[in-house]
Amino acid sequence: MKRLSDIIVAASALLILSPVLLWLAWLVKSRLGSPVLFRQQRPGLHGRPFEMLKFKSMREALGPDGRPLADAERLTPFGKWLRATSLDELPELWNVLKGEMSLVGPRPLLVEYLPLYSPEQERRHDVRPGVTGWAQVNGRNAISWQDKFALDVWYVDNRSWALDIKIILMTVVKVVKREDVTANNSVSAEKFTGNH
Repeated sequence: MKRLSDIIVAASALLILSPVLLWLAWLVKSRLGSPVLFRQQRPGLHGRPFEMLKFKSMREALGPDGRPLADAERLTPFGKWLRATSLDELPELWNVLKGEMSLVGPRPLLVEYLPLYSPEQERRHDVRPGVTGWAQVNGRNAISWQDKFALDVWYVDNRSWALDIKIILMTVVKVVKREDVTANNSVSAEKFTGNH
């Protein structure tokens, strides 16, 4: 049932939002350059990696040493707007349609975090990762990693159709209010370095 609803909603949203997606792609290309999509390997169901899609929100800029500049130096006002409105997340609907993600589930994090999880935290991969999730509507980037993982595992144990609907409605409110986008007004979420 959940997979069927994911397919129906994602396909409908991609069709209805296609003019918006094309407009955003044009904005990203004109302001940040090509490619317009940010692609990154993320752990999916049971930790299997997949390529997650997002609209690019940072410019490509290198320092004298040839390495990318810090996120704060590469994030433009346009990129901040994309993130604050969560419009950069819309291409993930394609991941949902392909079965790599669900509309609701624990957010897919970095592959490099996989060896750092405790056995309990690893249970967040017992379900497909989501475009939004229980942790996202209960603090998003404004809460600690331990709290995020506890919320993710709680979702795995208590997931239901009614809970998914509640999370989607709460997500709409969060996006409209632009709450908890970053931690302590930082540009990006703090990296997870393990359970200390």
